[in-house]
Amino acid sequence: MQPSNSHILSLEQFLTQLDQFDQVIDVRSPAEFALDHIPGAVNCPVLNNEERVEIGTLYKQESPFAAKKLGAALVSRNIATHLENHFLEFPREWRPLIYCWRGGERSGAFTHILNRIGWKAMQLEGGYQGFRRIVIDCLEQSAQQFSFQVICGMTGSGKTRILQELKALGAQVLDLEGLAVHRGSVLGNEPNIEQPSQKAFETALWNALRMLDPKRPVLVESESKKVGGLHIPDELMEKIRKGVCIELRSSPATRVSWLMREYHHFLTDTNYFKQKLALLTAHYGKVQIAKWNDAIDAGDFPNLVEELLVKHYDPSYSSSIVRNFPNYDREKYVELESDNDQAFADLAKAIIEKLKSH
Repeated sequence: MQPSNSHILSLEQFLTQLDQFDQVIDVRSPAEFALDHIPGAVNCPVLNNEERVEIGTLYKQESPFAAKKLGAALVSRNIATHLENHFLEFPREWRPLIYCWRGGERSGAFTHILNRIGWKAMQLEGGYQGFRRIVIDCLEQSAQQFSFQVICGMTGSGKTRILQELKALGAQVLDLEGLAVHRGSVLGNEPNIEQPSQKAFETALWNALRMLDPKRPVLVESESKKVGGLHIPDELMEKIRKGVCIELRSSPATRVSWLMREYHHFLTDTNYFKQKLALLTAHYGKVQIAKWNDAIDAGDFPNLVEELLVKHYDPSYSSSIVRNFPNYDREKYVELESDNDQAFADLAKAIIEKLKSH
């Protein structure tokens, strides 16, 4: 059951009309949805994970006709369940956008039924694969359209917090670490939270950039090409590295204090802390790792954090910032006086004034 052409939304229309729909419905299986989906979409699978495998196996081992018969029965049953559980209260004016993997049978059936009921449902041309092409193309275009101002600074200098303050003041901000759900170092993964897939990360980037004005500069934190296990698209990374840089500096004591606040989970889950430090064994050897573990057991966190900064993080930053950001200038910097809220707020205002002169 394919919808009529009047009920199909082209990829060109999608870019301008996405936010006009009351709901975006992804009818793919939960496994497909979990890997990546259109931002804000809800998952109403017409075939669950097991059913999708069953139909695929039947298609290959018996015949396409046999697969279509069973598929139609399962799809019809699942659509009826979704109607009963989720949609009966919606008014006639409700306007959803439906998509599946390629804009084919699954979304076509769902769209047809919703329209026969009386809702003005639309089916996305090309489905998720069409959307994926949009994401890739738009990320490449964004690398050409946007200009970036880069907040540099050693680990613990409060770059992410400054970005939050800058955004509160009306600046355009792209929070790469927030989108990647990772703080960008060996100790940077968020506790009990998995990073998104690479595709989902790129979708989040696309969605964040489409909300920004290319005519205004975008503030971003200096990053390596990878944030945890995720790769920043090459074209975007190259453009960011060409941005105007301003360095955020703070004293070792302030950095240690800030890191102990931000990474407090390591202070309570010391076994997890040791597991992460073990990843540095190849760089520093078992003897050094054992000394750091002893410091954890002794609760000597301030000295341990400072030593990790001096031995591991600071040398890495000093070499990479000059190598990767050609517009980095040691003379362009601001200083964070302390890690309290007022200090961050004041410094954000100072950064905006300083960047106006560039």
